[in-house]
Amino acid sequence: MSTILWPPLLSDSASTLGQQVDETRQRELSWLLSALQETLSSLKSGLEDCSSLLAPREQGSTLVVSSHRSEALKGFVTRNGSNITKGDIQLRLASLPPPRGQTSYKLSISTSPSAPALQVKQIAEVRTLINSSLDVVDATAWTGDKGDANFISGQLTLLHENIRDAKAVLKGSSAGSESDKTWASDPLDEKIFDPPPPPNLSFHLSIADAALILHIRTLEPASGTGSSTPLAGAPSFTGFGLRDRLAHALGGGPRAPAHDEAEDVFSYRGAEVRVKEKVRVESADPSLISAMAKLAALEHTVELGRRALDVVMGKEHEGDDDE
Repeated sequence: MSTILWPPLLSDSASTLGQQVDETRQRELSWLLSALQETLSSLKSGLEDCSSLLAPREQGSTLVVSSHRSEALKGFVTRNGSNITKGDIQLRLASLPPPRGQTSYKLSISTSPSAPALQVKQIAEVRTLINSSLDVVDATAWTGDKGDANFISGQLTLLHENIRDAKAVLKGSSAGSESDKTWASDPLDEKIFDPPPPPNLSFHLSIADAALILHIRTLEPASGTGSSTPLAGAPSFTGFGLRDRLAHALGGGPRAPAHDEAEDVFSYRGAEVRVKEKVRVESADPSLISAMAKLAALEHTVELGRRALDVVMGKEHEGDDDE
């Protein structure tokens, strides 16, 4: 087995060999830095596509949010950018009696211009990370030294971190959505809805696997006394009329199904509460799915560029371990 060097060396001396190796590496480095400028242009185009997918539009995206195996929750929401701008949901829960003459409890998102915005914070975070990535690309292409390998390497590392984090936010995790306690620590402004929901109802939106996750919870005082008297300085969380409370005390009437938070106590609007009933629905969002797929491809492209640059520079690669 033989090794052929190309271009052929003019001298076999150790010093000449070392010099020509360095010259070859510099030529490779110059070529790679030039090629990475084209890669940055492609990355910018991909990031702009992701930004467009998550940006506000004239019509927005209407998503069905309905429980599949029961009539507990049926309805829709409209996502426009990182905000939910419309929504009508019908609830049929054992722990949330409907108004007199109605068969379900209607929950509507206010369309009043003065109403607070219902923001999906994870989408807002992803948009911020994508904008930061675009800033890194522009800074790398226009303000820095294109021939400085250390500068380009540092910028690619920063770009990779931003894209990876944006993808991770959209990916989320099913376990993460269940362990998320922000519904209790940061409840929504009741003025988001028209009319405002009862004080014992929690409405929470999040993202997991590029899908919109809606949790509806009904709450009760953690004291377990069954009293309708509110805790000091806090609203009543019972939501039951006298007839319903009597039926439950006697063991009659519908019972809320068991769930994973039944034994936990939460601090909600200044009161200690338990979750009486919990409903989770998932709605796939085509724009979020497409954005996550694009971000995954962009992350792979940046990682390849980082690896190639590290090899030519003679650096040990510090990228993520392959799964």
